[in-house]
Amino acid sequence: MIGLISATAAGAAARDRLAAAWPDRTRVYDGPAGDAVRRAFAECGQLVCFLATGAVVRLVAPLLGDKTSDPGVVCVDEGGRYAVSLVGGHGGGANELAREVGSVLGAEPVVTTATDAVGIAGLDTLGLPVEGDVAAVSRALLDGEPVALRAEVAWPLPPLPVAEDGPYAIRVTDRSVEPAAREVVLRPPTLVVGVGASKGAPVAEVLDVIEGALRDAELSVASVAELATVDAKAEEPGIVEAAARLGVPLVTYGAEELARVEVPNPSDAPLAAVGTPSVAEAAALVGGGELLVPKRKSAGRPAMATCAVVRRPGRGRLAVVGLGPGARDLLTPRAKAELERASVLVGLDQYVGQIRDLLRPGTRILESGLGAEEKRARTAVAEARKGQAVALIGSGDAGVYAMASPALAEASDDIDVVGVPGVTAALAAGAILGAPLGHDHVSISLSDLHTPWEVIERRVRAAAEADIVVTFYNPRSRGRDWQLPKALGILAEHREPTTPVGVVRNASRADESSRLTTLGALDPATVDMMTVVTVGNTATREIAGRMVTPRGYRWQASQEGAQ
Repeated sequence: MIGLISATAAGAAARDRLAAAWPDRTRVYDGPAGDAVRRAFAECGQLVCFLATGAVVRLVAPLLGDKTSDPGVVCVDEGGRYAVSLVGGHGGGANELAREVGSVLGAEPVVTTATDAVGIAGLDTLGLPVEGDVAAVSRALLDGEPVALRAEVAWPLPPLPVAEDGPYAIRVTDRSVEPAAREVVLRPPTLVVGVGASKGAPVAEVLDVIEGALRDAELSVASVAELATVDAKAEEPGIVEAAARLGVPLVTYGAEELARVEVPNPSDAPLAAVGTPSVAEAAALVGGGELLVPKRKSAGRPAMATCAVVRRPGRGRLAVVGLGPGARDLLTPRAKAELERASVLVGLDQYVGQIRDLLRPGTRILESGLGAEEKRARTAVAEARKGQAVALIGSGDAGVYAMASPALAEASDDIDVVGVPGVTAALAAGAILGAPLGHDHVSISLSDLHTPWEVIERRVRAAAEADIVVTFYNPRSRGRDWQLPKALGILAEHREPTTPVGVVRNASRADESSRLTTLGALDPATVDMMTVVTVGNTATREIAGRMVTPRGYRWQASQEGAQ
């Protein structure tokens, strides 16, 4: 919950705007500001104070305890011009809150945390348990000193400006090691602990066998991602409480599914009890991984609990990102977030140039020229399979004549794939022309590099016969100058020469140009690969210099009746 505190009418007005925007996230604290701040500090995870920063400093100073648990505090000035991250930038989420508040109120977020200011991911913001000298290693990253990344297990991290070696280090491990001097240890959740237990097994016995197995294998309890067991034990108190005390979810599987998992130590006892020859090992291994600790029994007499430990490496992540038609303000916030998150960026060199300034320091860029789409897709998938966080970029929407198709054809279910939509060239051109796509429409690429012309021609003819608005992508190049006239000729067999045609070049970019012509008057020689050509249907009209296709045909009938 976010506590909102104000002391003036202007502050209250801005406060109420924020409360209206986030009704489920906020709570207004009335009364004297001092009392309101103290109550909100005790009851909320974050505060937004519509007060002077000096006043808020004095009010919260006596309340501060530990930066890992204190609420994040954001101040908004009387004029609503700035949202200042004051306390708890990372731990309390105040930096991100300041950006969110700024987005709602139109205020400029003010973030002074050093790593955020220069675009370096904070080591304490990665969502992983962290140990060691975070301040010293973060300072080294900021100062450009060599910081080595020593990844003992694969895990997708955001970009970090690291080196192969150096006096400082970031160690990624699930081992129970103590951080060395000038070292930060990140503990990814790579360990799955399979658990079996007899009815009524005490939680102490369940925890004892788990912690003993981890300790003897020199594995960190901070890297345990989940406990896993059979469905029949989903409500076994000792197992449920053990998961709660470890702070991890309890995942269960059906006995039939576990029975299909090959394990080194099957047993008749669980087969008779719950229908599978293995619970602990099978539950740990059902999702794949490396068995680090085979089935181990608890020390009770008789033993009432068993466990096994599997290392399940982090899955790589591939984000296929559409950059939009070119204008920066048509790049979506989600796309920006994925570009900042990716440690590896793969893309066409000219597209990389468009967004290079948005990348965080340490991003590894793999760029190539025109005509290497399949190679880029293979490269992106291969990097993701190494456990990296990868962004594969394309113009417009990555799923429309772009990189999503070859990438997903290459990828299997061993990586996570995220699609980030973008504004397509057809949509950008349509907005410039007016509303040519107001009814059914289709996009057709005239490039026969990947599709035989016979197939393209059949699709153009079908669209012509169906009276569908057509947007042509890749209409004409130096080596392909006959396809557009041929396609226009097919459409002309079914549409009048006066049919409106919109021609847009470099939609949304600095050298954008557009014109409205007709099917009979369009000169194909004026079109190139940077152009989108939209041909209307029989209902499309030019109205006040704009190309409009009505949503229904009743409009057309009324227009014809008026003539």
